[in-house]
Amino acid sequence: MPTQDNETRLVLERLEKEIATIKLLLEQIMASQQELIDKSKGAYPPSSYGQTESEGVVEDGLDVGILLRLPDHLRKTMLALAKLIEGRADEVAQITGRARAIESGYLNQLMRLGYVRKIRRKHQIYFALSEGD
Repeated sequence: MPTQDNETRLVLERLEKEIATIKLLLEQIMASQQELIDKSKGAYPPSSYGQTESEGVVEDGLDVGILLRLPDHLRKTMLALAKLIEGRADEVAQITGRARAIESGYLNQLMRLGYVRKIRRKHQIYFALSEGD
């Protein structure tokens, strides 16, 4: 029985050393992360992200800040509409490669968010970027 107690004690000592090593590594990682966080604070003003006014606009006239706030699926729709300047859901769908019904839903979401306006011409519905974008 004494040999089993000895083995158990040795295993526990080894585990304690490994846990101490892991704890030390975690503390170093946390210190490094905190250092990076401290360095990044104030690096870019929240509103401009370090860009001048002209750098905040994509070639299609879209504001980069707006595009970055949008989820990927709406961003793709917005960029496709910007290429068309004005278009129907099926035209946007041709550019994005998604179904017309999906693009129609996304365009309506963008309209509710105020980024896109809806234009009705007879029985056709066209979408265009809002004047502010």
